[in-house]
Formats: sequence, C-alpha cells, structure tokens
Amino acid sequence: MTLLAELIDYNQKFVESKSYEPYRTTKFPDKKMAIITCMDARLTELMPKALNLHNGDAKIIKNAGAVVSHPFGSVMRSILVAVYQLEAEEIFVIGHHGCGMTGLNPDEVVHKAKERGVSDITIETLQHAGIDLNRWLTGFDYVRDSVIGSVNIIRNHPLLPRNLPVHGLIISPETGELEIVLEGYASTAAVE
Repeated sequence: MTLLAELIDYNQKFVESKSYEPYRTTKFPDKKMAIITCMDARLTELMPKALNLHNGDAKIIKNAGAVVSHPFGSVMRSILVAVYQLEAEEIFVIGHHGCGMTGLNPDEVVHKAKERGVSDITIETLQHAGIDLNRWLTGFDYVRDSVIGSVNIIRNHPLLPRNLPVHGLIISPETGELEIVLEGYASTAAVE
C-alpha cells in the first residue's frame, strides 16, 4: 500500500466514525494569537502541548526555520490575514534549538537537487533570471539571531499596528522548554 493510499484509507475511517467531533471549532483563534514556527516534525505535537494549545486556540504558520525572510512574502501575508481577518491580537515567533536551517549550505542543497534530476540548465536559467540561489537557500548561524530578525520584520511592518505585541521565543525540541528572546509588551507600551 502506498503512503497516499494508507492516508486516504485512514481518513475515510476517521470521517465515517465522526472522530473529528472533538476538534470542531471556528476559524478564529480562541486565544487570539498567531504563531510562526518551524516545520520540524519534533514540534508537531510537542509545541502545542508545551504551550497548552488545543485545536482552535492559535493560527500556526510553519516554514523552514520559523523565518520571516521578506516583509512582503507569504509568511507576512499570513500574519496580516491572521491579524486583520482572523482577530489575532499577539504574534509569537518560535524558533528551536537544533534547527535544520542552522548552517544550511546552499551549495549542498543545489547539489542534492541536481542528484535528484534538476538540470544544470535549470540552475543556470534561474541565475540568469536574477534568482540568487545562494542567498535564497541560506539558513542562519544562530537561532536567536534568526528569531530577532523575524520579530523585527514583523514589528516594523508598515501594514501592522504599532501596538501589536510581537514576541520571540526559542523552544527545546527535546523538552518543550521555552526561552524568551524578545518580550513584545514592552515595545508596545511606548506606543500606547
């Protein structure tokens, strides 16, 4: 059985048995929060448990490294939607120790892409089109610096209110322990 077939088979049983009932909620986050975090599989269940989050409590935006890399990219758009359409009142950027984006080597990523069939011509075409793969595929050296950078992009976004608390945290993927990097209430107090 393929992985897709296995997922569909389980899903049909899940729906038929109405196992979804305990998870029903609205599209609005009950705790009025949005979280930007990493896609790391270790955080899938650990992070919500460590933060006492239940289905419907928060909007959770995931990507590689919990990075907001561009003020007008898809992550930032999701934050704007969470704030203005879905009533999120606080933003939490939660990076983690041992992140795969730490020290990510763009040359290695391109090499692996080529091993999987991406042609040199494709890579050259992207470069000639102005896509800087080395910049785009670069990770970060320190998770703390990455969290601070993402928080600053959000806090300084021209389309967000100045009194929106934006917090930066780091979570341990082993224990769930949180470390506060930046507390967002202090930066909003001066605005009010």
